Amino acid sequence: EEVPDAVIPAASKKITSISSPLRAIVRLRRHYRGLKKSRLHLELPREKSAEFVHTRLLQRQLSVNRTSLYSPSMSFFNQAGFESSQYFTFDTSVEHYSVKKCRRKKSRRKSRMVLYPDKTKKYLPAEEKSKAKRCLLLLIAIIFFQILNAIENLDDNLQKYDLDALEKTMHREVFGQKAAVDSIMELLKDYLATHIHNKPLVISLNGPTGVGKSHVGWVLAKHFRSVMDNDFVLQYFVMHHCPSGVAPLTCEIDLSKKISDMVTRAEIEEKTPVFILDEVELMSPVLLDTLSRFFEPNQTNEFLNAIYILISNLGGAEITKFVIQNASTELLHQQQGAEELLNIIQPVLVNVHPLWKAADIIPFVLLEKSHVINCFLEQMRREGLYPDQKHIENLANQLSYYTTGDKQYSSMGCKQVVAKVNLL
Repeated sequence: EEVPDAVIPAASKKITSISSPLRAIVRLRRHYRGLKKSRLHLELPREKSAEFVHTRLLQRQLSVNRTSLYSPSMSFFNQAGFESSQYFTFDTSVEHYSVKKCRRKKSRRKSRMVLYPDKTKKYLPAEEKSKAKRCLLLLIAIIFFQILNAIENLDDNLQKYDLDALEKTMHREVFGQKAAVDSIMELLKDYLATHIHNKPLVISLNGPTGVGKSHVGWVLAKHFRSVMDNDFVLQYFVMHHCPSGVAPLTCEIDLSKKISDMVTRAEIEEKTPVFILDEVELMSPVLLDTLSRFFEPNQTNEFLNAIYILISNLGGAEITKFVIQNASTELLHQQQGAEELLNIIQPVLVNVHPLWKAADIIPFVLLEKSHVINCFLEQMRREGLYPDQKHIENLANQLSYYTTGDKQYSSMGCKQVVAKVNLL
């Protein structure tokens, strides 16, 4: 049965009116103790020892007992709070901090686990995109375009000078000097592939008389005049431009002025001038000194972009002796034979003047009888004469030859061919 409100004693009404503020106080104390307990719980693994925690718990128990002595209602709520050990709070900072700390520990443990990843591991390292790979790809692309540009410039320069046509002309009109022609064309292609050089190209054509050195100079001059201009090709004949009666100093001034003017004009139009100097063995030491200054690498840019063709009979005796002893010009097509001949010729040229140290020496060998017959045929074609084979052989037999084994080498080459044809 329900007891009416009138039966409830007045003392119990007083207790209920006092209990609401007491409950608020109890909640505050619980909140405070909960904070202390959580802080103590977080600091236990790192800083607090077991004895210290035990003493703190005893102190809290004593404080609770004291409060129970002074206020029995408060002790009742505190005792219920300790038994339930569940409390409510709106402050989640401590819990957030502890959760974050636990996650940090877990992440550290994960990273330790995958230092040496294996397929059996649960956590594999994430692949990170490196910026160095992009930079490397960009560098490779730049280098590729630079190489492509250089190849295009090389092709443009070779087409500008039309070296393929020059090579065909040289092989068609120069007889018995295939190795020499191949060497000349290789040097020209390498040098004319670009307009930027660190030294001028100096080619020295050496050999006995009548083997085609001056004819090669004439073919080169004709070709470069056709692809460039007459102003950028100079043919200098010592006996014509500097005869014996003229002072060497005058010849030096004249040659220096011609080279300087031509080089300056060629640099403005980005062309490479060609200087063909014939009969160099007749040059005075003053002229040779002047030329050697133009051959030096430490000059201004315009003097580095030039081609010098030196034609002389120096070393002809050594080449003749080498060919007769070996009884074959085929040896020069082999690297060992070509190096052996160069080792014989170069000291002879350097003794004449040190400028040949900066030159690429190309030896011209003796011509065989078949080559002399080809010279007769070509000269008669130019003169408009009918090439009678028997008549040509009779003319060729009138020349002198070195006979070694089954081969005959002309002692004067094709030097007398023009005179013989003119007598017809």
